[in-house]
Amino acid sequence: MSHYNPVRVLIAVSFILVIVFVGSKTVQKYGDSQEYTNRLINEVSPYLLQHAHNPVDWYPWSDEAFKIAREQDKPVFLSIGYSTCHWCHVMERESFSDPNVAKVMNENFISIKVDREHRPDIDAVYMKAVQVMTGSGGWPLSVFLTPQGKPFFGGTYFPPVDNYGRRGFSSLLLVIADAWKNDREKLLKSAEELSAFLSKPSQTSKEKIDEKILTDAFDHFTGSFDSVNGGFGISPKFPQTSNLSFLLRFWYRTGNEQALNMVTQTLDSMAKGGIYDHLGGGFHRYSTDAKWFAPHFEKMLYDQALLARIYLQAYQVTADENYADIAKDIFEYVLRDMKNDKGPFYSAEDADSQGREGLFYLWEKTQIYAALDERSAKVFSSYYGVKEQGNFESAKNILYVNNSVESLAGEFEISIEEVKNILKNSRSKLFEIRAKRIRPARDEKIITAWNGLMISSLAQGSAILNEKKYLLAAEKAADFILTNLKKNGRLMRFYAKDFSVQKGFLDDYAFLIMALVDLYHASFDAKWLIEAKALADEMIELFSDAEHSGFSLVGSDSEKLIFKTISDYDGAIPSGNSVSALALLKFGQLTMDSEYTEKAQKILDSFSFQLQQSPFSLTEMLLAVDFHLGPRQEIVIAGDADSADTSKIIKTIYSAFLPNSVILLHESSKQGKKIESVAAFLELQNMIDGRPTVYFCENYACKKPINNFDEFKKLLDTKVRQIK
Repeated sequence: MSHYNPVRVLIAVSFILVIVFVGSKTVQKYGDSQEYTNRLINEVSPYLLQHAHNPVDWYPWSDEAFKIAREQDKPVFLSIGYSTCHWCHVMERESFSDPNVAKVMNENFISIKVDREHRPDIDAVYMKAVQVMTGSGGWPLSVFLTPQGKPFFGGTYFPPVDNYGRRGFSSLLLVIADAWKNDREKLLKSAEELSAFLSKPSQTSKEKIDEKILTDAFDHFTGSFDSVNGGFGISPKFPQTSNLSFLLRFWYRTGNEQALNMVTQTLDSMAKGGIYDHLGGGFHRYSTDAKWFAPHFEKMLYDQALLARIYLQAYQVTADENYADIAKDIFEYVLRDMKNDKGPFYSAEDADSQGREGLFYLWEKTQIYAALDERSAKVFSSYYGVKEQGNFESAKNILYVNNSVESLAGEFEISIEEVKNILKNSRSKLFEIRAKRIRPARDEKIITAWNGLMISSLAQGSAILNEKKYLLAAEKAADFILTNLKKNGRLMRFYAKDFSVQKGFLDDYAFLIMALVDLYHASFDAKWLIEAKALADEMIELFSDAEHSGFSLVGSDSEKLIFKTISDYDGAIPSGNSVSALALLKFGQLTMDSEYTEKAQKILDSFSFQLQQSPFSLTEMLLAVDFHLGPRQEIVIAGDADSADTSKIIKTIYSAFLPNSVILLHESSKQGKKIESVAAFLELQNMIDGRPTVYFCENYACKKPINNFDEFKKLLDTKVRQIK
């Protein structure tokens, strides 16, 4: 059997690069404006519908498209993006709306449009191909394929015309079309060798899972930490919440104050920067600079969920109310602007409005002075860095914290409390004015996985902040998902226009299982653990990968692509394997069912080589490693949920940061019998002397049952790490 030869693939790919970047073709101007309708009009994906009136003869991903490509002997042009992607919009306006460009596409290619949020499996396959070919990736993803679906050239955004030595999209189409007709053998050879390389399973050895993995990850983050601005690396700068969650756990495990300081400095800097929406709450996608000042303005549901989680955790550790306030503001934004009336949450808000990125969020100084009285305008402008000439583009201002309340109190000779009131009232007035502007478009599809993340964070927020409305919102969303996003018992990927679409992927199962575990911890309603068990069993059956021991991205009952993908990287969204490992570890601990614990350990074993070599690529999985290594606490409360004494114990537990704990409530009512159906061992753990009783176990070694609150609090204090 021949092995992959990287030199041969580079030679083949370099041939394509040469024909793309040499020479020049004249690009025709736009034709007369007119309306078109293509096949995408029958789709439910908002992203696909954005292209339904392009003159391009788009196909959705389908067997039909590839069949026609084979029959007509044409290559396939595959374009992948998502509805709130700024550069996807740009390429759509510049190229896909141009009838002359469309004419070239329609005559020479079968063009397929894919929503990456609808089909993350297709995106994962062809993103990997483009990264191998070019060394980078992103959206829009533009890939040229054989009629068999094998890639031979790709990139991301292409400008409409040649500039600065770079091919424009129109001339690129002509060059690729010419190569397909006249040099096809080289293209096919490149496609075959690249596909063979991508299909080849990675050869890894099983390594020891130990604390060195955690220490190596910490060392990496200390080396990449921006000690001036917080965060990691330079620009663009992403929140990278999994990194921060890991560092909090590393601090809890080791007492290393540097780990905690990296977290708090980053959270403080983000909350002060322009990446945070100071009027409406919530965070933008990322910062284009190192200072968290100028954001890419889209807002994603998953970012809100993961950022709320880390601010809640920081609040548990530090008791700093500012962190609780940021989490509350995120939840307020999501419940106000991202919630469907039936309970679930929409996917994203666009960066653009009226054709300009960020316009909805930007302010001219004159607008602020027109809206507020003079003193309030001066205080507000000084605090949020507003300038006459603007601090951003076109005399516009991004709001960011540029001053302190204390210095403003001195400057204006007023109390700190008065400064806070001025800022609060000013934000409220400007928010009302902003609400009348044309909003960015909202992607209203309901993605199971992302809803799982948001349900988790709301459930945690309910428990940590003792706020019932967050729990009610989380439960309503979970009920919707379990009712409307199941078809013939199979979990589905997303819901739009009253349809549930596409069989769910690993992420959908893993994130929802974790959400149901978190919902149980917040409500102690056994039904959530019962639902979690059913989904966990189905996930193991559908996604287990015999070769890898981890989970495949795609279920065994779903479409097979040119190669199988294993989710093995924690980026903006955690990987399904990372979340499933932690969810199964927690579920195994909650139920004392070793099947789930053993499966989770197999996942960790299957990634052990990667964890040893580059632990920073799997920071969410490091949370599972930390849980696996322990110490782990299992806390059983025998008592009734409506008892004030029981509530006091629960509230005390959630005021502490105990990242490797699971908590069970065993009531004397029917609910107590219900939880025994998934955690049978609870039958023997009951109240003593009619008082709420705590059974505290650590690594399967249990303390004497405690039914005295002061004794319990004393024990808990010995387990909670204090800030020095």
